[in-house]
Amino acid sequence: MHFLALLTALAGLALAIPAPSPHVVHETRAVDPNAWSRGDRLDADKVLPLRIGLSQSNLDQIEDLLMSVSHPESPSYGKHLSPSEVVEIFAPSDTTIDTVKIWLIESGFTLDRIKLSSNKGWLQLNAKVSEIEDLLKTEYHVYTHEDTGTTQFGCHSYSLPKHIQEHVDLIKPTVHFNHRPKPQQKIKRAGNIGQPGINGPKQSSKKVHITPSLENCDQFITLDCLRALYDFHYTPVATHKNTFGIVEFTPQAFLAGDLDLFFKNFTPSLVGVRPVPIIIDGAVVQTFNQSFDTNGESDLDLEYGMSLVDPQPVLLLQTGDLVEGAGFDNWLDAVDGSFCTFDGGDDPTQDGIYPDPLPGGFKGPESCGIITPPNVVSVSYGQDESTVTAPFAFRQCLEYGKLGLLGSSILYSSGDFGVAGFDGVCLNEEKQPVVNGTVFNPDFPVTCPFVTAVGATQVNPGSTVNDPEGACEQVIFSGGGFSNIFPMPSYQAELVSGYLERHAPRFPQGTFNNSGNARGFPDIAANGANYIIGIDGEFELVFGTSCSAPVTSSMITMINDARIARGKGPVGFLNPLLYSSAGRAALNDITMGGNQGCGTPGFQAIPGWDPVTGNGTPNFPKLLELLLSLP
Repeated sequence: MHFLALLTALAGLALAIPAPSPHVVHETRAVDPNAWSRGDRLDADKVLPLRIGLSQSNLDQIEDLLMSVSHPESPSYGKHLSPSEVVEIFAPSDTTIDTVKIWLIESGFTLDRIKLSSNKGWLQLNAKVSEIEDLLKTEYHVYTHEDTGTTQFGCHSYSLPKHIQEHVDLIKPTVHFNHRPKPQQKIKRAGNIGQPGINGPKQSSKKVHITPSLENCDQFITLDCLRALYDFHYTPVATHKNTFGIVEFTPQAFLAGDLDLFFKNFTPSLVGVRPVPIIIDGAVVQTFNQSFDTNGESDLDLEYGMSLVDPQPVLLLQTGDLVEGAGFDNWLDAVDGSFCTFDGGDDPTQDGIYPDPLPGGFKGPESCGIITPPNVVSVSYGQDESTVTAPFAFRQCLEYGKLGLLGSSILYSSGDFGVAGFDGVCLNEEKQPVVNGTVFNPDFPVTCPFVTAVGATQVNPGSTVNDPEGACEQVIFSGGGFSNIFPMPSYQAELVSGYLERHAPRFPQGTFNNSGNARGFPDIAANGANYIIGIDGEFELVFGTSCSAPVTSSMITMINDARIARGKGPVGFLNPLLYSSAGRAALNDITMGGNQGCGTPGFQAIPGWDPVTGNGTPNFPKLLELLLSLP
């Protein structure tokens, strides 16, 4: 039954409608918030933008579809899909749409209040808190942060009729909670991904006073060190067709003077050159707050990303206004219009919602499908996987898979705290973050199997660029381990299962997800220690997978250039190739170092794949040769 006949069916078949099925809990908050106090009930008359994520079709096919266009041995390698094909494959069925609409109408919502997104993925309606509480059998409360006084709202869990569950992925805003407040921030959303101290490279107290050279790359990493380490020498020729995007979250922003300070010393041809701004949801490249915490990430990403692909233009996907900021869904909205709903499909407790009604906020419409997905996207931001629910994580992860089907390579840094979460926080046996926790705390979205997770290595002290690297163990530790949400994808099953069988450390049961069916990460690594950057008018050293992600992304961008120059398409989703025998032969295996955390030595780098450096670091000439040989 299609919805055109819905009202007739409701009237004519009233006697045939079965009794309402009992409500069952559909989603529960991933983590009870630390340092937040639950207060009064949310105002019953407050209107919320309720969004119902409908269960999509053919989800069981996405991995097979990705393998068919991404595995080097597939006869369909490189034959990426069109946006319309992707929408058609995964659109919810008419039965799902109609079933949920009938439930809403029976619950008292009139048809004119219910809207369906263009990709059929979301139902949206504006409703009072009292209406939503009755619909979902829940209660919304206001939460106040004990240190900053900032507030946000949410419910602990919500329920659906049993017969509706199979048709709904998740509902927003409900249980999702922002766990990292910015001091004195007036509204709390996961838009604070870009807030100072939340993400970003780690700063060294060591100042740069000497002229770096290849002889001291163990102390100072420069462009020449990276080119020598990975034999990365390539000048692009298809710059008018190729695309490379770097995501930054407001208020993180580059300073033009910092770029030119770096370029003058290391890439003179780029002095005066800036990234191409893609302004998402009223974003601004702010300059009135100038500090390492607000400029370090963007300066690092752009100084190295732009230099390594020069003269390829770099797209700056600057995301979120200064009032709300943004979450990961916001930049995904911008590159894929089908991911949007009428108001973004986003979660007010995770993402920026636009137009922004707050004073000084962006009053324009959300940035929905404003740019074709770049061939490569580098993201050096994350959050603890323990802070998101499984439905939320799966819904976002599916979008990364869709981008892979379209031909985009999405690379995320794997984290800087080894097996621990941000600031070294670990979990208890119930997977809740606690002081002195002993259970490993993986990152997100890097645990999504449809992104490429990039860990960090180092030139070991006293070594040179001609010696094997080790896992990064200076200032930061390469994020890695096993997801508590995502199952092991088929492309890594053989290697990861082999690691667990032969090399898994003997930690107490429950220390990490050793079920044998968990997504392992990272997938690949690159140097992440002792980077020289221009920041706030001087040179400083930084560390982090924030370094290794844009460097690896730059190499993939140059490989795409070579393929495009030969009339081929971009490589798209990388992971099936990285885990293939041919792909591993084009990487430098890392066999030294670990990623300690949670009171343990963490995992150790070993021959082959490991949850510290993945399959190793790029050997650019070998990767280039391999990928040029593919269709």
